[in-house]
Amino acid sequence: MSSDFAFPPETIGFLRDLSANNEKAWFDANRGRYDAGYVEAGKEFVVAATPLLDKIAPGICAEPRINGSIFRINRDLRFSKDKTPYKDHLDFWFWHGLRKGAVTGLFARIAPQGVWVGAGAHSFSRDVLASYRRAVDADETSLRTIIDGLTRAGYSVSDREGSPDDPVAARLARCKALFTVVEEPVALATDAKRLLPRLAEHWEAMAPLHLWLALRVPGTQARITMKPGSS
Repeated sequence: MSSDFAFPPETIGFLRDLSANNEKAWFDANRGRYDAGYVEAGKEFVVAATPLLDKIAPGICAEPRINGSIFRINRDLRFSKDKTPYKDHLDFWFWHGLRKGAVTGLFARIAPQGVWVGAGAHSFSRDVLASYRRAVDADETSLRTIIDGLTRAGYSVSDREGSPDDPVAARLARCKALFTVVEEPVALATDAKRLLPRLAEHWEAMAPLHLWLALRVPGTQARITMKPGSS
């Protein structure tokens, strides 16, 4: 696996300038920068990351296209008080099974402020929440073991229901989301020697949380080829 991919400085420059000029006229005038620094750079990242992702979580889906593994830049303004039309960051999502309805995955974000990498489910719909709670009732022990392992490794686990420092036993039953994420300096995005290895290190540690959800929660279940020794 080659580990010499990095985002060009133009990616960070475009996102930084977009943040300061978040309007359609500016975006239209800078569409070439968007195509090169967001779309094409995003596609190259997904292609470069695919081998390491498949090694970490066999069978994971990585599609180098907008509305595949690359999130669209346009914001959904229907229910938002913030009416700026564009996101000032570049988001990536990798999942098992069908993308539609997949609430758990491995993910990354590139922004002028930093690089974020994580895994898990940002929110549970009502139906998935019920399925998740049944899965916890059936197999709480292995989930707690995963969360304890992440905590010992220095990762916080968020559930949108109180402080990440609350006792795990007091939170699992009322979770409305379950994910872990960590921030790296923005300089990592343009470092060809460190970017993919560092992301792989985080994803390797975080993947058990995603895999527990993907395998055990109806609505997110997928065909996953587990590595020897995985639960």
